[in-house]
Amino acid sequence: MIKRWLGVLGALCLVIAIPGTASAAPQEATQSARKVVKVGVTQAVDSMNPFLAVRLVSGSLQRWMYSFLTVPDPKNLQPSPDLAESWTTSPDGLTWTFKIRTAKWSDGQPITADDAAWTFNKMMTDDAAKAGNGPAVENFTSVTANGQELTIKLKAPQASMLDIPVAIVPKHVWEKVTDIAKYEADQYPTVGSGPYVAVEHKKDQFVRLEANKDYWQGPAKIDELQVIFYDNPAAAVVGLKKGDIDLIGRLAPPDFESLKGDDNIVQWNTEGRRATYLQVNHGATTSDNKPIGDGHPALKDPRVRQALHYGIDKQKLVAETQNGLARPADGSIVPPLYKSFFWEASGASKIGYDAAKANQILDDAGYKKGADGIRTMPDGSRKLAFRFSIHTDAPSEEKLAEYLTGWFKELGIQLTARRLDSSKFTEETGTTALFDIAISGWSVNPDPEEVLGTHLCSRRPTASGQGGGTESFYCDPQYEDLYKQQQKELDRPKRADIIKKMQERLYADAPVIALYYPNDLEGYRKDRIASITPIPEDKGLLYGGSSYWPFYTVEAVTKDAAAESDGGPNPGLIAAIAAAVVVLALGGFVLARRRQGAADERE
Repeated sequence: MIKRWLGVLGALCLVIAIPGTASAAPQEATQSARKVVKVGVTQAVDSMNPFLAVRLVSGSLQRWMYSFLTVPDPKNLQPSPDLAESWTTSPDGLTWTFKIRTAKWSDGQPITADDAAWTFNKMMTDDAAKAGNGPAVENFTSVTANGQELTIKLKAPQASMLDIPVAIVPKHVWEKVTDIAKYEADQYPTVGSGPYVAVEHKKDQFVRLEANKDYWQGPAKIDELQVIFYDNPAAAVVGLKKGDIDLIGRLAPPDFESLKGDDNIVQWNTEGRRATYLQVNHGATTSDNKPIGDGHPALKDPRVRQALHYGIDKQKLVAETQNGLARPADGSIVPPLYKSFFWEASGASKIGYDAAKANQILDDAGYKKGADGIRTMPDGSRKLAFRFSIHTDAPSEEKLAEYLTGWFKELGIQLTARRLDSSKFTEETGTTALFDIAISGWSVNPDPEEVLGTHLCSRRPTASGQGGGTESFYCDPQYEDLYKQQQKELDRPKRADIIKKMQERLYADAPVIALYYPNDLEGYRKDRIASITPIPEDKGLLYGGSSYWPFYTVEAVTKDAAAESDGGPNPGLIAAIAAAVVVLALGGFVLARRRQGAADERE
């Protein structure tokens, strides 16, 4: 991906520089018949370090490069063996024993239970290592290893023990790292245990992976998998049409619909695993309960948050910003793909679009309108003027901001869009709390405990800004108690009922306001990809599913050796991507962005 440049001159300089920079692209393949599949993405890797990474693209890479204790079954998404080939639990549910399969790391070293024990203990003892998936180990008392036997002791029974979203790393490599918080894991080839090994990575441009010949299930059916980053979704779609890439996922509806009419491209439209919502700064605090950030004080009032909710026409948002390719959300932050845990409000508790009711709530709460139509705090100290943080150059979010601005104006609330690049957005909405309202969302795993955990008190950042991984800076005793209840409940239907109550609490208190569930929109070239199996196999996802399965099973179309000699994105391709950015800059002096609307998806 080409980095953001300030103005046209910088963009032009970039185009001039790239063709002469051989290091800007992977080395050309020397074998003429290598089977290569290229995946286009519009989201940059935040880190190759699995302890730190939270973005969906990084989560996908982890699934390809490392094994987990278990993995969702491709047919029914239930936990199935991965690095752990079997497991047992004590009658009280407090001790779990996993048998680690006999396998090798990609450098030939044997995999033992000690690798898994080191991974979990690192997360338990190092705040920085908790950034990616800290809640997964919060209930752990101890983790020990004996040969191939891993033993985890718990403080209380934990229903999600077979869905732990943690990549197991090789101890003999990672124990040499002195500072997890600063380690980018950018030494190649990486040492992993998954179906692929990362062999090259250029920040914001591409990651190149090769099939792991020692993978315990056998090597993948292709030789090489490439992830190529585009600053602009329109450029990525052009890349797919031209054949520069073979597949692209997480498309915005207009880009998806632009693929119609191309006989070489298969359009993939299924139910997605993501919820899109507003994140509201309701009075952010650090993990030691100290105020942080500069959120508007009116948003601390749940009545104001409820009024905002009544002021949003979700049906219209879906129709106008998602081209109808989404489902309006009436409660749950768990998408309807996961039927067991999905929850919707009904009856008197359901909040629908009702501007009159929203205005009445604000009137009753003492927020009076001034001569300019904008309300003020009850003490008259400050106008209800909120910032709305969106991503730079994200068309769907720009439209979303336009609609919200108009609707909130009817309530006497001024909303001003604030456009941030990817890194700044993540920092301000997840660590420093320098925002009022922001667009957000999460890609949910088959077991939703991870996304539920992002709203725990413990997920707030420390005073020094480490750890965290919060999605809302939420800290609510009632929610915490429900979280602990579901964690201990081993009866699945009973646990599902508790999880629905957790979502009902989020719905009522509104630290986040669910907007819609986007469809999974993807496209791939059938003249390049012979077959690919989604997850779940019955009309599931390709890119971005919570498993390695689609890209372990993918098969490339075999062509003449001369046509198949392309081993990687070359300087010409990188230059073409840069040129697309320059065209946009010349046309509107638009700064390049690092992620599309709602594309900073968490795994």
